[in-house]
Amino acid sequence: MFKVALLTVHGMGETQEDYHLSLLDALKKRLGSRFDLVSVHRVYYQNLLQANEAAVWQACKEHVDYHGLRRFLLFGFADAAGLETGKDAPQSIYELAQREIAHNVLAARNAVGDGGPLIAIAQSLGGQVLSSYIYDAQKAIKARAGVPNINYPGAGMWQRHYVEDGTWSDALLAFASGAALRTLFTTGCNIPIFVAAHKRMSIIPIDEPNKRFEWHNFYDPDDALGWPLQPLANGYNELVQDHRINSGRGVIDWALKSWNPLSHTTYWTDGNVVDAVAEALADCLP
Repeated sequence: MFKVALLTVHGMGETQEDYHLSLLDALKKRLGSRFDLVSVHRVYYQNLLQANEAAVWQACKEHVDYHGLRRFLLFGFADAAGLETGKDAPQSIYELAQREIAHNVLAARNAVGDGGPLIAIAQSLGGQVLSSYIYDAQKAIKARAGVPNINYPGAGMWQRHYVEDGTWSDALLAFASGAALRTLFTTGCNIPIFVAAHKRMSIIPIDEPNKRFEWHNFYDPDDALGWPLQPLANGYNELVQDHRINSGRGVIDWALKSWNPLSHTTYWTDGNVVDAVAEALADCLP
């Protein structure tokens, strides 16, 4: 049986299904044969968005300049808008993305058993997507338990009619909500962009899923899309450890990307990030 599961979640923009392979290659070099004991689960929600974005790009590209920048902005920010707009509708992109996460988390449970452990790494928008998934699941657990003044989420897969349809046992729901999540890594995380317009009293992080949980957030100050999380209100400073890095330490990456906003694309090949993920996995391996 596998000893630990690794969950990967991609970020915004055009993303291929094999987006995680560079990270896996780097981890294999760090862990050697022990990596064979790691069960890898890749979340891929870009297929819900990319075809529509491509159609809009084809319709508009002949009428605009700065194609590289515009394409980046279209495919990137359309992801965020698509996930948040109309998310309370049945079978919304928000809900379908959450179901993709749940499918992979439960596959991880089958691989490592109820006790976990699970390590997760989420890039860019993926940090917001995964955080919202865990937050909603934890809220659903409280609502089902009858915690006063807690209602089921109004959007996504953790709405009342889904959670109470007989599918979810307490143990299954607990694992799906992150009860076995040992370490969460976020890279180039843009949660602050999603919460900045809210009053500070409304900016609430996920609950600590278990007593061994750690959240490590890596950001490059040159990356306009990557932000620290500890300055946020209501517990982020206690829940998260921010790590300020110069992403992309390789010679080519440093020369072209590490000193500017393109550093957003280099986190998963950065030695700081790879070493941290490898160490978290190693702590779960014999």
